[in-house]
Amino acid sequence: MNHSINPLSLMRSLLRHRHLVWQMTKREVVGRYRGSVLGLFWSFFNPIFMLAIYTFVFSVVFKAKWGATHSDSKTEFAIILFAGLIVFNLFAEVLNRAPSLILSNVSYVKKVVFPLEVLPIIAIGSALFHSLVSVIVLLLFNGMVNHVLPASVLFLPLVLLPLLVLTLGFAWMLASLGVFLRDVGQTVGILTTALMFLSPIFFPASALPEGIREYLFLNPMTFIIEQTRKVLVFGEFPDWQGLGLCLLIYGAFAWIGFAWFQKTRKGFADVL
Repeated sequence: MNHSINPLSLMRSLLRHRHLVWQMTKREVVGRYRGSVLGLFWSFFNPIFMLAIYTFVFSVVFKAKWGATHSDSKTEFAIILFAGLIVFNLFAEVLNRAPSLILSNVSYVKKVVFPLEVLPIIAIGSALFHSLVSVIVLLLFNGMVNHVLPASVLFLPLVLLPLLVLTLGFAWMLASLGVFLRDVGQTVGILTTALMFLSPIFFPASALPEGIREYLFLNPMTFIIEQTRKVLVFGEFPDWQGLGLCLLIYGAFAWIGFAWFQKTRKGFADVL
């Protein structure tokens, strides 16, 4: 069976199977908490708990401040840190799961009519749900503490769009590689952990010397994290030109990942 690498064929597939994607994404989210007493409440409790921990550790224990800021807010560092982690966790959750997406759905590989290319999209949908919950928690906390809810938060979907496209490209590529190279899953876990400390999550990019700072922006997460903080925390407009450039570059990479997935999927059944 010939699997097209044309992006238009992907769009047609998504439109044709949109109900399948929705149902499987919903099952993915609900299934994570099935059998627990609190159920979906855990998706709200986890970010609330983590935000409380960050606030205590960084504002009370370390008395940390963000960069050269002289703000007296004891929670500022925790809020800014949490905004960066929301972006990183969205990216890392999908990447860590991607190598096992096909391996954990072997029964679908044998079904010629099943659109395997939507599995990474379902993983992103599940991760987006948890990111949305974390964003709501952050906005509520920021509103209670600083009495502000920036209108710029409406631009968040546009800021995250390039990241979602990039993540999808990685997910397609890793899902395929995970079938043929079982060590990929372990390697990705190590790399995402390293990436967390190489991204401006615990520190601002401006804190690095100018000679090193430019290399930080080779990390595809850096720009998106900085722009997310702008719209979520600082109430500023994003860099539209930078976002447009990212979307073009990340879109090209996503197509490469999709093409790789389509070209290699015919060998899945033989390996599995």
